[in-house]
Amino acid sequence: MRQRKIRHLDEKIGAHDSFVVENPKEHRGKWAEMFKEPGPLYLEIGCGKGQFVTDLAVKHPEWNLLAFEGHQSVALHALEKADEKDCSNVRFVLEYINGLCEIFDDGEVDGIFLNFSDPWPKARHEKRRLTCETRLSEYARVVKNGGFVEFKTDNDELFEYSITQVENLNMEIAEMYRDLHDAKAPEEIVTTEYEDKFAAEGKKINFMKINIL
Repeated sequence: MRQRKIRHLDEKIGAHDSFVVENPKEHRGKWAEMFKEPGPLYLEIGCGKGQFVTDLAVKHPEWNLLAFEGHQSVALHALEKADEKDCSNVRFVLEYINGLCEIFDDGEVDGIFLNFSDPWPKARHEKRRLTCETRLSEYARVVKNGGFVEFKTDNDELFEYSITQVENLNMEIAEMYRDLHDAKAPEEIVTTEYEDKFAAEGKKINFMKINIL
């Protein structure tokens, strides 16, 4: 979906620069220093307009959260939400990430959230999918033993593909639902903007939690 061009985008992002991390590779092994309070570190890769990560930050003030979003006109909305909700435990990286191992030490992350990722349906784009074997192997390196990867999607084909990739790597699926909102109570689910829209339309949300051992 094409995003509306925002005038003076750099200035508007700059108004929230306390939330923005520049040069993320320079913080490898030192991410704890980025936050005001010590705590476990969780990532959202592709945070969109930021509803999920900011609501999660409010729900878990003891967590530190790092959100990635390469589309800056979309990320602006996330920054505004973080400021409005005074989320001092959230930081944003405003770029697309190709290799997490360049940014995080092994075991530096406690968990990763993948919400409604681009399905990249064409076969030639498989390596861009956030749940391909290469990406999953990276997550298994940067997430500590006992951590997790959580994945939500409305795309059934991507979900089936992701299950196969997880099984190919002999990773442990701790939870899996093909209709998350039927399986869990509303208060147990932190939603995204897309998720609210899809759920209102009656679409089923696929969910998988992978344990990192």
